[in-house]
Amino acid sequence: MADRDLHAVFAALQGASDPAPSVLCVGGCVRDALMDRPVVDVDLATVHPPDVTLARLKAAGIGVLGIGIEHGTVVARFGHKLFQITTLRVDVETDGRHARVAYTNDWETDASRRDFTMNALYTDLDGNVYDPLGGADDIAARRVRFIGDANKRIEEDALRILRFFRFHAQIEDGEIDPDGLAACADRAGDLANLSGERIREEIFKLLVAADPVVTWQMLLDARILDMALLALTRRDRLAGLVTVEGVVAAADPVRRLAALMDGGANVDDMVARLRLSNRDGERLRDLKTGAIDINPDLPQDAWKARLYKAGGDSWRDTVMMNWAGELADGRTGDRLRVDAWRALEAFPATWPVPVLSVRGADVIALGVPEGPEVSRLLKDIESWWIEGGFVAERGACLAELKRRVSA
Repeated sequence: MADRDLHAVFAALQGASDPAPSVLCVGGCVRDALMDRPVVDVDLATVHPPDVTLARLKAAGIGVLGIGIEHGTVVARFGHKLFQITTLRVDVETDGRHARVAYTNDWETDASRRDFTMNALYTDLDGNVYDPLGGADDIAARRVRFIGDANKRIEEDALRILRFFRFHAQIEDGEIDPDGLAACADRAGDLANLSGERIREEIFKLLVAADPVVTWQMLLDARILDMALLALTRRDRLAGLVTVEGVVAAADPVRRLAALMDGGANVDDMVARLRLSNRDGERLRDLKTGAIDINPDLPQDAWKARLYKAGGDSWRDTVMMNWAGELADGRTGDRLRVDAWRALEAFPATWPVPVLSVRGADVIALGVPEGPEVSRLLKDIESWWIEGGFVAERGACLAELKRRVSA
């Protein structure tokens, strides 16, 4: 509320002859402030149509971005800081994915088209909260509640099913709203009409909540997920991973997704349904089939060879997944066991993975024709170098290569 750039936007949009208020902060920033959570993005709502908003910001010398203007949104820009300003709206027509809207100057009408009461809160620069639908009471009760008829809200946008669970996971300690839960279960089939990208975004946000385990089980019990995602049932291992990440790393959605996969999970189907990037898809496959012997029982003289083959990122993922699996199996371990796991996770930071100093060109230079023999010799030299503890430098590697070529 004390941000000077935010004050400049308010000053530009609240004219002396305008109805009061003509601009308010709205949605997530108000919700998070009332919940004592960090406020990341500040969105605003205004009675002004977008062309008036645009003109007034420009007249005040405030930078603007026209992205979203066809949907009633203008973005005020101050360097890297952005304020999204949207004209009050009412839904005219919806199809479960998109809405055709009309502009309005009625704040309660705008609030009524939103998803949850806790997201239909507005505030002025003095911190006075306008709460037309009881969102503040729901925040105090840590309750995610649909606005009006939950089935109608979901009919307007099926993604609200996953948002309902995601917000509940982020609240952490509230009781789930039974009417909302029933509506989500009744309309779960509507998710089939949504793109994988939208579903992935919500699932990832749910998974990185401080502790998503109970909420995820509710989602499974309500049979919300479609066939490609039904194998995400390992709640016990997810709980273990949440504990592990609390010790050594930040929450990671791909790693938590992998923790949930049971033995029958089809990773390719999951990658396709969630439209994962090539990088995330390969990582998910690696996580499902990671080296099971990277654990505190692995002799320390074998660590370097395993790390060399795995790479630092894969090593850390495997360590955390195996540690989570051990917790899921009921083995909590004493302080020495925990310290051993932590040492494994930290190992890549203590040993930079070396690079083999010979290449295919070195083999060819010794008279070996291009082809599979070159690859075989390189692999042999690499194995020799690894078994020797990675200490052989280029001269020694070339000498050994020459010996093998001459043999």
